[in-house]
Amino acid sequence: MNRYIFMFLMVLLYSHLEAKEFKTDYKEWAVKVADSDIKRNPELWMVDFSEKPEWNYTHGLIAKAMMQLFYTTNDLRYYEYVKKYADDFIDENGEIKTYVLTEYSLDKINAGNLLFDMFSITGNPKYSYAIKLLRSQFYRHPRVKDGAFWHKKIYPYQIWLDGLYMSAPFYTRYAAIFDQPMVLFDDVITQFRVADKYTLHEKNGLNYHAWDESRLEQWADPKTGQSPNLWSRSIGWYVMALVDVLEYLPINHPDRPYLVRILNRVSSGLVKYQDKKTGMWFQVTNLPNKKGNYLESSGTAMFSYAMAKGVNKGYLPVKFRKTAEKAFNGLIKYSTELNADSTISITRACGVAGLGGNPYRDGSFQYYINEPVRNDDPKVVGPFILAAIELAAKK
Repeated sequence: MNRYIFMFLMVLLYSHLEAKEFKTDYKEWAVKVADSDIKRNPELWMVDFSEKPEWNYTHGLIAKAMMQLFYTTNDLRYYEYVKKYADDFIDENGEIKTYVLTEYSLDKINAGNLLFDMFSITGNPKYSYAIKLLRSQFYRHPRVKDGAFWHKKIYPYQIWLDGLYMSAPFYTRYAAIFDQPMVLFDDVITQFRVADKYTLHEKNGLNYHAWDESRLEQWADPKTGQSPNLWSRSIGWYVMALVDVLEYLPINHPDRPYLVRILNRVSSGLVKYQDKKTGMWFQVTNLPNKKGNYLESSGTAMFSYAMAKGVNKGYLPVKFRKTAEKAFNGLIKYSTELNADSTISITRACGVAGLGGNPYRDGSFQYYINEPVRNDDPKVVGPFILAAIELAAKK
């Protein structure tokens, strides 16, 4: 095809998509982005640019998005995409390929959420066996003195906001579906209570990325143990954990209002830092004007999802829907690209960020803004689809 004709067609198609921003067909955006991701990754294990099959949190995040889209559209392709992943990893005894319980990694728990869907739909007991295997990790998972889980065995005495999303929705859903005693729900609340206590930024109501009980890490403040900066995606994990846990926490649990208050506090804090022009948030949340900081898509998508779901479920005031819509429309306008094969890419996503390890990650501003930025990262694709579904389901 002539290069100029191709460019013209691209402009026409993207203009068509961009025009939809004004009416924003949220469901259509969810479908288009999901279909694009499946085209790029014919097998779910391929997401996150994986070179070999792995059971991990990013796969669980995409699986959740695809299952929600299945429930929304009744399109079996999304269910089959997830089921293929589940069956590739779960044998008839409920053993999970690549999962090692004694690594005590909360990241490995998140993919377990798809198993509830598989068990509910098929009734195959192998999925329940696998669920109970993952649940058993909590019996001996190391904890800080106040009772919250370490993020991973390789990160001793540390709580990361990421870990709340990786473990708490699964733990709550397990307790609810398998009719467990109230003490399990209490343990979920403990995870939030301890994390919030030690990561809270008192002045703006947001939360630092992590806390080190031992104060031994170079990144930890010697007095507070807190990491030095606010990272949007870690806060995104936190608010997504809150809305997903509240969905399964018993309505009569005495600490439901506590979680709702945290969600409202963090959401109110986030509104103050939302970019007025784009509706997006910056990589380092509270320093939008600092040189080198950039508008980041995964945190933005996570905030949009959490706020939209929070409004739909009655956890947040209706005013937050406008914040969620502005964020989503900003993603469409400033962080999507139309590819030559008519797929959609989501741009501006931080590839990965953490603390400690080798090479050492010090949690500084310069560290966060210099991690690689890439397109089609599952940590934006999943929340983008989930946000679109919630916005389409306006209550």
